[in-house]
Amino acid sequence: MILLSGEDLEKNIVDISVRPLVEYVFRSGSIDSGFRTASAMHEGTRIHQQVQRNYREGDQKEVYLKADIPHEGIVYRIEGRCDGLIQTDEGLMIDEIKSTSAGLDTLEGGRTVHWAQAQIYAYIVAMEQGLDRIGVQLTYVDTDTGEELRFKRTCTQMELLDFVQTVVSQYTPYAMLRLWNAEIRDDSIRGLPFPFDAYREGQRKLAGAVYGAIKEKKKLFAKAPTGIGKTMSTLFPSVKAIGEGLLHQIFYLTAKTITRTAAEQALALMGDKGLRLQALTITAKDKVCFQEETNCSKEACPYADGYYDRINGAVLDILSHETIMTRRVLEQYARKHRVCPFEFSLDTAYAVDAVICDYNYIFDPRVSLKRLIEEQKKRTVLLVDEAHNLVDRGREMYSAAIGKADFLQLKRDYKTSSKAVAGAADAVNKYFIELRKSCGDARQQLSKEPPEELVSLLETFADEAERVLAAGREDRQLLLDTYFAAQNFIRIAKLYDSRYITYSQVQHSDVTQRMFCLDPSYLLSQADKGFRSAVFFSATLSPLSYYRDMLGADAEDYSISVPSPFQREQLDVRILPVSTRYRDRERTREQIADLLDAFVSERTGNYMVFFPSYQYLQSVYEVFSEKYPGVRTIVQGSGMAEDERERFLDAFQAGTHETLAGFAVLGGIFSEGIDLQGDRLIGVAVVGVGLPQLGLERDLIRDYFNGEGKSGYDYAYVLPGMNKVLQAGGRLIRSEQDEGVLLLIDDRFRQPHYHDLLPSEWKD
Repeated sequence: MILLSGEDLEKNIVDISVRPLVEYVFRSGSIDSGFRTASAMHEGTRIHQQVQRNYREGDQKEVYLKADIPHEGIVYRIEGRCDGLIQTDEGLMIDEIKSTSAGLDTLEGGRTVHWAQAQIYAYIVAMEQGLDRIGVQLTYVDTDTGEELRFKRTCTQMELLDFVQTVVSQYTPYAMLRLWNAEIRDDSIRGLPFPFDAYREGQRKLAGAVYGAIKEKKKLFAKAPTGIGKTMSTLFPSVKAIGEGLLHQIFYLTAKTITRTAAEQALALMGDKGLRLQALTITAKDKVCFQEETNCSKEACPYADGYYDRINGAVLDILSHETIMTRRVLEQYARKHRVCPFEFSLDTAYAVDAVICDYNYIFDPRVSLKRLIEEQKKRTVLLVDEAHNLVDRGREMYSAAIGKADFLQLKRDYKTSSKAVAGAADAVNKYFIELRKSCGDARQQLSKEPPEELVSLLETFADEAERVLAAGREDRQLLLDTYFAAQNFIRIAKLYDSRYITYSQVQHSDVTQRMFCLDPSYLLSQADKGFRSAVFFSATLSPLSYYRDMLGADAEDYSISVPSPFQREQLDVRILPVSTRYRDRERTREQIADLLDAFVSERTGNYMVFFPSYQYLQSVYEVFSEKYPGVRTIVQGSGMAEDERERFLDAFQAGTHETLAGFAVLGGIFSEGIDLQGDRLIGVAVVGVGLPQLGLERDLIRDYFNGEGKSGYDYAYVLPGMNKVLQAGGRLIRSEQDEGVLLLIDDRFRQPHYHDLLPSEWKD
C-alpha cells in the first residue's frame, strides 16, 4: 500500500458523489450489451415524481446531503441528493426510488448498489440529526405497469458508520493512488522548464494568453500561424496551471486522429524534461475493439464478460505504472486484464490529468462524457485544436434527419411478430406519404417550425420498439438503427429554436425530413459552459470576428492573433488568374494542367496540388497524366483506410531524385494536420478558392445570416472556403528551415474581398 507523506488533511480531500462511490465498490458482472432504453432518464424522472406526489405533508423530496468522512489520512467530501426523506411512525426514513423495465419479480430483495447508496444517505442524515437509528427504503416502480414494490430496513447509527467506513476503505487504494500521483505531478510541474531551448517568436505570447484565460476563467480565441508550436503553447501553460492549483484536468480536443499524435508527443517531450503527468487518449470503439465484429455481449466477447469484476484492478494497474497512455498502452493493459479497451479508456479518463479525444466527447449530446460532475468541470480547461472545424462539426452534431424507407420496411417485417411496432412504423410511414404529397412538384418543403407531429409519432414508435428490443430478439438491426435515429430526432427537437430550419426532400420514392442547425454557436457555448476555461485555436481562425461569432464567444472573452515567426523570403507566393468557376472548369482544365506541369518542373522534389472536389481533381488529373506521363503522381482516394493514408504520406520522402506530385482535396485528410518538414514538401498549389458546392443547406445558411444582418454569402461560402485554402497552404512552411513555393490558381485571389482574407505573409 502506498502511504501519503503529507499529514495535512486539507491537502488530501477527495470530492466524490455518492453514486460513483458505491458503483466503484459494488458494481460487478459483465458489460450489459442488452438494450438500454434511451428514455430511461425521462422515465426515471416521471416515476420519481409519481412516487413523490404521494408523500405526506412534512416529507421532503430531492434532499441535498453532504458530509466529510475522514479515513486513513484522507477526508472524503461526499455529496448526493436523496429522493425522499419521509416521516414514519418509527421516525425518519430515507426513500431511494428506482425504475425498472425488467419486472419486479427479478429484484429479490433489492440491488446491492441501490442499498449502498441509500445507506450512505441514511448515515449522513443520522449523523446530522443525531439519530440512533433511521429507516432505509428502496422503492422500485415497473415502467410498464406502474406497479410499486418496496424493501425496508432499519439501521442503527453504528451500523451505518461501520458500513460507510467499509465502503471508503475499499475506495481508499484508488483514492490514495490518485493523491499520490497528484503529489508527484505537482512536484514535477514546479521545476518543469519550457521543453525547448527558447520560445519561437510569438510562442511566449500565445502561452501567456492561454495561462491568462485559465486564470481569469475566460475563453480564448487564438489565431496562431502554422509552425509556431500551438500544441506546446497551449499544453505547457495548462500544465503549469495544474501545478498552481488552478486546474485539475485538461481536455485536448481534436477533429482528426493525426492531430492527437502531436498532443501525445508534446506531453512526452515535457515528460523527458521531468514532468510526471498522466494523460490518456480515447480512440473510437470500432478502432480499438479486439474482436473481428463489435459485439459487446458477454457471450460474444471475453473482454465484456466479467468486465466489472476486473476493471478496478486494471485501472489501479495502469495508473500505478504509466503516464502517457496511448492507444497501444491502453490495449496492452486491456489484454492483460481482459477488459474492453474502449470502456477501459472511458473509466480511466476520469482519473487522469489530461484527456486527448475527439470533439464529440464534450460537444455531442449523444456521446459526451456524462460523468463529469460540475465541480470537476470548474477545474477543467478545454483546449480545442483546429477549432475552425468545430463550426461545421457543431452543425452536424445538433442536426438530425429521418426518412420514410426504413419505416415501410419495419411495417412489413413486424406485421406478425409485433403488431404494435408495425402499427407505429406504419403511422410514421403514412406521415411521410402525406409529406411527399405536400412537397408537390418542387419535391422539397421548408418550415421554420419543428415537425411536432412527426416527433409525436416517433415517440410512440420508440416506446413500442423499446419493448421488442428489451426482449432481446435476434435479427433486429434495422429496428435498432431506426430506433436510435428516432431517438436522436426526438432529442434534437428539444433543442429546436430560431436558429433551426426544417426541410423535407423527396428523392425517388423516399422522403426525408431534417432539422438543420443553421447556427450552432449557442449550443456549442452551452456545451462548454461550466468549464473553467476553453481555448479555441487554429492557424486559420480568420477572421477572428467570424469564429468568435460562430463558436459562441461572450463579449468579455479574449482574442489573440499571433504573427508568423517565419521570414517572408521562406515562402514564394504566386497568384495565377485562371478561372476555376464551375462553368469554366471544362474550358480551363487543360490550361491548369499545363500550369501545374510548369510548376512541378521548376525544381525536383515533392509537391501537393489541392482541388475543391474529387470530381474536379479527377477531371484535371486525367489531362495532366495523359499529357505529362513522365511526372510521378499519387492521388487521394475517397474514403481511404488508415494504411492507405500512411502510404500516401510515406511517398513524400526527403532527398528524392525525382519529382512527385500528390493530388488531394481541399478540406480533406491531407490538407490539414499533416507535417511534412524540410524537403518532404517544397511546393503547394491550390486550385480555386475552396467554396463549398452550391446546395440547399449552404443557401439556407446564407439566407439565415442575411436575415441576421450579416453577410450570408460570406458565412455560408466564402469564409469556409478560404479557410480550406489557408489550411492547405499552411502545409508548406513548418519550421525555420523550410522554404517553398505556394501557387494560388484562381482570378478571385486578386479580388480585394478574397485577397484581404489571405495572411499578411502571403501578400506581395
